[in-house]
Amino acid sequence: MNKFKYSDSNKRYHTLDYFYKNKFNSKVFKVSLNGNFTCPNIDGTKGYGGCIYCHKGSSDFGGNKEQSITEQFNSIKNMMLKKWPKAKYIAYFQSNTNTYGPLDKLKSLFEEAISQEGVIGLNIATRADSITEECYDYLEDLSKRTYLTVELGLQTTNEKTAKLINRCHTLSEFEEAVKKLRKRNINVVVHIINGLPYETKEDMLNTVKYLNKLDIQGIKIHMLSVVKDTPLEEMYKKDKFHILTKDEYIDIVVNQLELLREEIVINRITGDPNKDDLIEPTWLLKKFVVMNDIDKEMVRKDTYQGIKKDND
Repeated sequence: MNKFKYSDSNKRYHTLDYFYKNKFNSKVFKVSLNGNFTCPNIDGTKGYGGCIYCHKGSSDFGGNKEQSITEQFNSIKNMMLKKWPKAKYIAYFQSNTNTYGPLDKLKSLFEEAISQEGVIGLNIATRADSITEECYDYLEDLSKRTYLTVELGLQTTNEKTAKLINRCHTLSEFEEAVKKLRKRNINVVVHIINGLPYETKEDMLNTVKYLNKLDIQGIKIHMLSVVKDTPLEEMYKKDKFHILTKDEYIDIVVNQLELLREEIVINRITGDPNKDDLIEPTWLLKKFVVMNDIDKEMVRKDTYQGIKKDND
């Protein structure tokens, strides 16, 4: 019998679905919106071309940027309502760097999003180096009016890897952003990527050990996707660096979950690439197989999220 504290199913880790159901007493789904933002390592402020794995500057996600936020929201909401007619919504600005722009633009987009009927929260994906002081103050105000979460892309704590992937910001900048957000009582979710070129299992576990010591509320665990028309595709063709097998990925994720505090919400545990763009690893296309195999491995080991959280 599963005795994990934050689960009402067979899951041995703290799922986002469980968290939302207990917090809002309802099914909650995210409505991905596109605010037509760019990124400081795309436009030349920090660098060019974006992170090496980034497809079209991550603009594949979210709604149609040619539409208003209200139009995007209603289009996506109406599709989701067929499956969950009584659900509540979180507006999710996912594409590119969603605090990288004038404050007036941010206010216009975010206020329109949270004004939609049924919206109980707002998620904003951004970079640690792209939040101004006046933006921090505005986010603090927002957090008092809606359930606000800021998602920060970290990917790795290995500075050598961060330079290789053209991340263009430092670990100290990331840590400072987490502190500023938490000082304002704003929820923080961090993105990491397993399988980055030339990283070892130890590197990936070190990233999680580092995050476990910070005041974060959630994490998104991705597997590196090599997709078409990216610098990563060219690197892979040239060097054929090792791509994690499904079994290797599962082993690493289970080890990472064991290290994470049990209250940290696992917002994502695998990637969800576009089939037409994906080069490697093809096993990522079977998302639910990967998720089920992670569950099976945790049962086989009789392990849980947080069981090794004090290991340095």
